[in-house]
Amino acid sequence: MRTKIITAALVFVLAGCTVGPNYVRPDVAAADHYHAVADKPASPESPAPALDTWWRGFDDPELVVIVERVLAQNLDLEASAARVEQARAAAQFAGASRLPEGSLDGDVTRERQSTLSPVGKIASAFPGYERKQTLSEVGAGASWELDIAGSLRRRSESADAEYQAAEAAHAGVRISLVAEAADAYFQVRGAQARIAIAQDQIRNESGLVELVNVRRAGGVATLRESSQAQALLLQAQASLPPLQRTLAAQLNRLDVLMGAAPGTYAAEIAAAPGSFRLPAIDTTGGPAQLLRRRPDVIAAERKVASSNAMVGAAIAEYYPSFSLSSVLGFSSLASGKLFTSDAFQPAAMLGLHWRLFDFGRVDAQVKQAQGANREALLDYRASMLRATEDVENAIVALNELARQQALLEAEVEAHGQARDAAQEAYRGGAVSLIEVLDEDRQLLAARDLLAQVRADDARSAVAAFRAMGGGWSGGLQ
Repeated sequence: MRTKIITAALVFVLAGCTVGPNYVRPDVAAADHYHAVADKPASPESPAPALDTWWRGFDDPELVVIVERVLAQNLDLEASAARVEQARAAAQFAGASRLPEGSLDGDVTRERQSTLSPVGKIASAFPGYERKQTLSEVGAGASWELDIAGSLRRRSESADAEYQAAEAAHAGVRISLVAEAADAYFQVRGAQARIAIAQDQIRNESGLVELVNVRRAGGVATLRESSQAQALLLQAQASLPPLQRTLAAQLNRLDVLMGAAPGTYAAEIAAAPGSFRLPAIDTTGGPAQLLRRRPDVIAAERKVASSNAMVGAAIAEYYPSFSLSSVLGFSSLASGKLFTSDAFQPAAMLGLHWRLFDFGRVDAQVKQAQGANREALLDYRASMLRATEDVENAIVALNELARQQALLEAEVEAHGQARDAAQEAYRGGAVSLIEVLDEDRQLLAARDLLAQVRADDARSAVAAFRAMGGGWSGGLQ
C-alpha cells in the first residue's frame, strides 16, 4: 500500500512538470519620440481626438455615418470575426485535451452464429446450443492522459496565443477598413472640389470666349485669339471626365466597404456638405506605444509566444507519456440479466508510450520548432520597424503637405489678382490675349493642385491614425 501511495504521489508531482522554455516577452528597442515630430509640425484645425474614434476628430457627420456603417455591415469584417471564432474553438479544444475524457456506450447485437466458425464448432457440440443469439452490452469509460512533461499544456498555451493573435488580426482588419473608408471619402471630397474648380473655370473661359468673339466682331480681336480662347475652354471641359470617373469609382468603393451594392449610398454621400477640419495627432509615447496599439505588432508578438510554446511541446516528446483508462460495463447474452453481478465486467489500464528509438526524429522536430520561434521573433522585430516607419512617413507627409497648402493658398491668391488684372488690361487693349490665357492656365493649375493637397492632407492624417493603431479600444497591457 505504501508503494502504491508513493507511486501515485510521484505521478501527480510529475504531472505538474512542464519542460521547455517559459515565455518571456521579447524586448524590442523603441524610441520615446518620433524623429519627424522634431521638425515643424503641421498646423491642425481641431484638437487631437481619441485614437479609438479618431474619425470623429474631422468634425464631419457624413464621415461618422460612413464609418459606423462599415463597422456594422462590412463583409470582410464579419469574415474576420468568424476566423476569431475558429481560433477560439481551437484554443478551447486544446485546453479540453488536458482534461479526463468520459464516454457511455451501449449496443445490442442479434446474430445467427455459423456452426462452421471456430466458436460455433465448439459450442454446437454441447446440448442446448442455440444458433440465434442476442448480445447486450453497456458500459461507461473514462481516460486521462497524465501530462507528465507538459506537452498538452504547451500545446494549449500555443493555441491560446494563436487565438489572441487572431483577435489582434481582427482588430487590424477593423482599423484597415475604417482607414480605407475614410481615405475613399476624402478622395470623393477632393474630386468634388476639383470638379467644382473645373466648372468654375469653364464658366470663366466661356465668358472670355464671348468677350473675344465680341472684340473680333468689332474688328479688334483676331481669329488666332478666338481659337486660343476656345482651346482653353475645351481644355477645361476635358478635365471633367477623369474627375467624374474618379468620383464614381470612390463612391462605388465606399458602397462596397459598407456592405452594399455600388450606387446604394452614392447620392446621399455626394449631396452631403462634406466640410471637415484637420485634427491634431497626439504622438505622446512615441514608437513605444506601437507595441501596445498596433494590431499587427501585437499579433506578431503572440505568434512568438505560440512558437515558444511549441518548442516546449516538441521537447516533451523526449519523455514518456502515461494514460489512465477505466471501463465499467455489463455484457450478457440474456438481456434480463444484463445489470447483474454476473454480467458486470470492469477493467482498468495504465498505458505507457515512449519514443525510445525515435530520438532522431524528435531532435529534428525540436530544431524545427526552435527555427520557427526564431523566425517569429525576427518577424516581430521587423513588424515594429515597419510600424515606426509608417508613422514617421505619415507625420512627414502631414508636415510637408501643410507647408505646401499654405504656399498654394498664397499662390492662388496671387494668380487670381494677376488674372483679373490681365483681363482688365486686355479689355483696354493694353495686353494681348496670350497673357490672359496664360494667367488663366496658371490659376486653374494652382487651384486644382490646392484642392488635391487639401484632400491629400486629410488622407495623410488618416494614414497617421492608421499607422498609430487608432480605431479600436483594445491594446496590449
